[in-house]
Amino acid sequence: MADIAFITLGCKVNTYESNAIRDKFISLGHRIVDENSVADAYIINTCAVTNMADRKSRKMIRHARRLNPNACICAMGCFIQTNKDAINISEADILLGNNNKGLAVEKVLDFLKNRKRFVEINDITKEKVYDNLRASEFDQTRAFIKIEDGCQNFCSYCIIPYARGPVRSKPIDDCIAEIKEIAANGYEEIVFTGIDTGKYYSNGCRLSDLIKRIKNEIKEIKRIRLSSVEINSIDDSIINLMKDDSLIADQIHLPIQSGCDKILKLMNRKYDVKAFEEHIKRIREVRPDISISTDVIVGFPGETNEDFLETVETIKRIGFSELNVFPYSKRNGTPAALMPQVSDDIKKERVQVLLDLSKKLSYEYAKRFEGKVLSVIFENHPDKEFIKGHSSNYLFVEARYDKSYVHKMCNVKILKVGTNAIFGEIIE
Repeated sequence: MADIAFITLGCKVNTYESNAIRDKFISLGHRIVDENSVADAYIINTCAVTNMADRKSRKMIRHARRLNPNACICAMGCFIQTNKDAINISEADILLGNNNKGLAVEKVLDFLKNRKRFVEINDITKEKVYDNLRASEFDQTRAFIKIEDGCQNFCSYCIIPYARGPVRSKPIDDCIAEIKEIAANGYEEIVFTGIDTGKYYSNGCRLSDLIKRIKNEIKEIKRIRLSSVEINSIDDSIINLMKDDSLIADQIHLPIQSGCDKILKLMNRKYDVKAFEEHIKRIREVRPDISISTDVIVGFPGETNEDFLETVETIKRIGFSELNVFPYSKRNGTPAALMPQVSDDIKKERVQVLLDLSKKLSYEYAKRFEGKVLSVIFENHPDKEFIKGHSSNYLFVEARYDKSYVHKMCNVKILKVGTNAIFGEIIE
C-alpha cells in the first residue's frame, strides 16, 4: 500500500475534488499522509485564478519533487488546464486537465507499478458532461456538496471559464443520493458549492427544485447554505423559498466586486449597482435579518479614487455583514491584463480602507442579535471550556462546553457580542 499526500490550492471546489480522490485512495487501502511528508505519491490540485496562483502551483510541483525525487508527482487542475506548456513540466509524472481528474487514482497506481508518464489535457471549453467525482468524508460539521462546474460569465479579469469550461450540473438524482449518504453520516447542514452554483440545471430542474426535493425527501437535513451565488441567479423561485422555508440558511454570499457602474462595466459584470441593490431589497423583504457578505476587488484597471469612494458608499448603503477584499491581481490571458494598471501602493491603501469597514460592518451586524435566540450547529473543538459553532446567519457562537450538544442544532440565546467573540447560552 502506498503513502499519498495531497496539496490543494485555490477554491472550495478544488478541495471537494481532492477529497473525492482522497476517499478513493482510502477505500483501496492506501494511507493519506501530510503534504510535507516523504510520500510515494503527491497529488497537486492546482489553481490559476491569478498569475501568483500560477507561480505557486509551479512551486508546489517542484516542492513535491524535492520531498521525494522518486515519488509519483500528479499535477492536475486549472494551472495544468490553462498552461500551454504544461506538458513540458518535467517534474510531473502525470498531468491531468480539469475534466480528467477522475483518472488520478488509476494513473497514479499504474505509475507506481510501471513508471510510465501519462498526460491527459482535453479542450474543456467544449465539455458537456459533468464529472463523476464524489466526496464522502468531511472534517467539519457542515458537509460540502459540489453540484455544478463551469462558468460562462467571462468577466474581464477572470480565466476560470477557460480553465473550467461551460456550466455543467450534477444530475439531480445523483445529488439526492449523495445528500442522503451525507445525512446518514450525521450531518445536519450541507453547503452547495460550484463555480457558478446559481446556474444549476438538471433534467428540467433548477436550484430551487433541488432544494424542494431535499426538503421533501431528506428530513435529517436541517439547513442548506447556498454559499456564493451570483446576484442574477437569485430569482423569484429562490426568494419564495427564502420567504416560506427556514431550510435555507439565513446567510448568503453575493459577490458585488465593485460598487461603481463604470468599473462593473469594465469588469463585464452582468448588472449595475441599481439592479444589485434592488435584488438585495427583495431578499431583505422576506429575510430582514439575513447576513449578506460579498467579494470586492479594489484597484481594478482604470479605478480612480472617485470610483473607489463610490464603491465605499455603495457598500455602506447596502450594509453587508462582511467583506472579502482582494487587490486586483493581473491574470495573463484576460482582457483586464491589457488595461492600464493601478499601482500596488494604491491597491494596498484601498484594501485597508475596506478591511477596516468590514470589521465595523461585521460588529454592527452581530450586535443586533444580543438578547435574541439563534439556531446554532456546534462543532467539535479541543477547547473543553466552550463549544463553538455557526448560527444560521453564520455568526460564530461560543457556549459552555457540553459534549451532548456537539454536531447538534441548538437554540442559543446570544448574551454578549464582543469584538473577537460572541457568547451565548444553550436553551433546552
